[in-house]
Amino acid sequence: METEERFIANEVSWEQYEALLVKLSDNFSYRVTYLDGVLEILSPSPRHEEIKKGIGTLLEVYFQETGTQYFPLGSKTFRRQERQGGTEPDESYCIGLKKDFPDLAVEVVLTSGETDKLAVYKRLGVTEVWFWQNSQFSVYRLQGDKYELIQASELLPNLDLALLTEYVRQPNPVLAVKEFRKQIGGSDTQSTSS
Repeated sequence: METEERFIANEVSWEQYEALLVKLSDNFSYRVTYLDGVLEILSPSPRHEEIKKGIGTLLEVYFQETGTQYFPLGSKTFRRQERQGGTEPDESYCIGLKKDFPDLAVEVVLTSGETDKLAVYKRLGVTEVWFWQNSQFSVYRLQGDKYELIQASELLPNLDLALLTEYVRQPNPVLAVKEFRKQIGGSDTQSTSS
């Protein structure tokens, strides 16, 4: 099994966090999360990257096939000093309109970290967070001041998550995209506002 390396540091100042981001700015091998002085650095495995890319590709096929207006933000660093939180999602998107922070963040979880990612995303104001863990999605929606587990995306209400899951699990990425595209080709057009 491929391993993912994690490094955790406590009592890290915001300035130290920002200095580390500058130092790592040309290195895409790490994901850095910061929450209230706790810094977590993840070095994703090749399997992690393969899954994240597969999810992103299938989501973008869905957006294109349904005419959903989207803006891919990828693994960009999102942070708010006044809320003492920052992270780099595996994939992220604005739906409808381009904004400073994504509406949707996707996290691939192969090994558990110590940082509460939902707490970080809440501070960033991300509407939905999808976790891919144990070969399935868990979808969380920000409701007021907390995230609630929901059965289907409210951002993308016409997306069949079971169908998406089936094609994320498909080991052949070309076949996954072709078959997924065929399956959603007759879908109703998604709303383009958020």
